[in-house]
Amino acid sequence: MIIPTNLKHKPVIVSEDYDKIDGRSAYKSEAKGISLGLAQWNERGKVDISAKIWRHTGKKWSRQSEELPFHRVLDLAILICRTKLFFQEKYMKNEKDYPKYPLLDRISLQGGAMNFSVCTENDHLEEDIKLFDDCLHKDDEILSERLKILGDLLKKLDIV
Repeated sequence: MIIPTNLKHKPVIVSEDYDKIDGRSAYKSEAKGISLGLAQWNERGKVDISAKIWRHTGKKWSRQSEELPFHRVLDLAILICRTKLFFQEKYMKNEKDYPKYPLLDRISLQGGAMNFSVCTENDHLEEDIKLFDDCLHKDDEILSERLKILGDLLKKLDIV
């Protein structure tokens, strides 16, 4: 299911078909995708980025908030880390290495895969990528601090 781009949250990085790998709800989940993009609460001169779980009722997209099960939080963490890597790698490669932003990565999960791609349905993609990248740089210290803590905790858990 294609994540909508006509709502207030403007997706930049998307993982569609999330319902196929949604933990115990795999293949029967209402969570159809996850995305990172421009926050719906943005105001002029102030841009934030956010993560969103896209829920679909079967008839329409839902604005409803939801509590996130741990595996969804971890899936978002994976998406955030892979996105951060994408933007870091982007500076080391030519633009021609990213022709119209194909599939960025595919990570195996639960016998399926979480796909990472740029949301080519976004009518303002180039502009939104720039804004997203600017926010990543602006928030790099905040994000890196949390990612370091997460990495340290995973080491203590003997997971990495």
